[in-house]
Amino acid sequence: MIAFEKGYAVCIDGKSRGVFETLPQKYSDLPVIDFGDRLIIPGLVDLHIHAPQYAFRGTGMDLELMDWLNQQAFPEEAKYADLTYAKKAYSIFAEQMKKSATTRVCMFGTQHRPATELLMELMEETGLVSFVGKVNMDREAPDNLREESAEASVQATIAWIESVSQKFQRTKPILTPRFIPSCTDELMQKLREIQMTYELPVQSHLSENQGEIAFVRELRPRNKFYGDAYEEHDLFGRNKENHKEVKTIMAHCVWSEEEEVELMRQNGVFVAHCPASNMNLSSGIAPIRSYLDKGLRVGLGSDVAGGHCESIFRAITDTVQVSKMYWRLVDSSASPITFPEAFYLATKGGGAFFGKVGSFEEGYDFDAIVLEDAVLPYPQELSVLQRLERAVYLSLDLNGIYAKFVEGRQLF
Repeated sequence: MIAFEKGYAVCIDGKSRGVFETLPQKYSDLPVIDFGDRLIIPGLVDLHIHAPQYAFRGTGMDLELMDWLNQQAFPEEAKYADLTYAKKAYSIFAEQMKKSATTRVCMFGTQHRPATELLMELMEETGLVSFVGKVNMDREAPDNLREESAEASVQATIAWIESVSQKFQRTKPILTPRFIPSCTDELMQKLREIQMTYELPVQSHLSENQGEIAFVRELRPRNKFYGDAYEEHDLFGRNKENHKEVKTIMAHCVWSEEEEVELMRQNGVFVAHCPASNMNLSSGIAPIRSYLDKGLRVGLGSDVAGGHCESIFRAITDTVQVSKMYWRLVDSSASPITFPEAFYLATKGGGAFFGKVGSFEEGYDFDAIVLEDAVLPYPQELSVLQRLERAVYLSLDLNGIYAKFVEGRQLF
């Protein structure tokens, strides 16, 4: 990590021109906002969050994944058929996302088209840049959530895509098969056709829980591994027919086997590491050190409400902590993730899904958070990096965000 004491971050037309210890002469005529001794950092990126689950965050945390889905997630998500309830819940969610340190986010909605379009409208108003998904699920779900058929799911998805594709500046659709257990082969194949037609990115779940993986084996015995079920339908990073990239996020990847990991690397699939959720739902510890060593693309996700809060500061600290437990308890050769590495995953690592995002390097989108760490008084001399680590570990994003910028626009 590179840090400057009392430096200048330069932004022109929403793009970063770099960070400098002294302001170059060619920028001397630009207006200057002086934030004093506050910390200025790149905006944080959340690659995986469930917007409808925000309403019950912090409850049901003693359950494992499949029980948690049936007892907590599915009953709550069914409520979003009621647009009045959806507006009440999503308004709370969107307002909190605006106040948070997150500037870019990929999120799941529900399978309800009106509620998902409402969510997109509310996210557009926040000023954040986001991908929002209408969820697809035509099997293995409660009657009030399971879509009538693969064809019905597809028709609703197409209508949604065409309704929102040109409607928003910062909020875009992302194709969202919930996970393999909830999508029939017919639906997956039709989603492939949608992806090819509209060239949408894709988000889903992968190898989160051992019981889930065993269930996928029962449902799809022909596939060699979980990820192969997405690969069969060209929804795993690339399309074998037209050789185009299919920009893809797979959340969790806790138990991905060697062949699955190698396919993710080859296809450029992004791993959304969600450590809080993996602990809360007893899923396990993802081997992130191994993924980084092998060249996988990795970012962080809050995974509300499997994760109990939307803070990516918390995801950074959890990433470091669970990697230390993995090193101590699972594989002593897997060195723990350092704080600078975890901060990279929360910014430039996940930001790569959006393009040149997550850094103040020249040419990157100018997303920034200004932190007032004077609310955490200290008696000793600290470096900028020590102040940043302390701010992250002491949850300064809860009460110390002084200003927020997305694409050069100041939100507050």
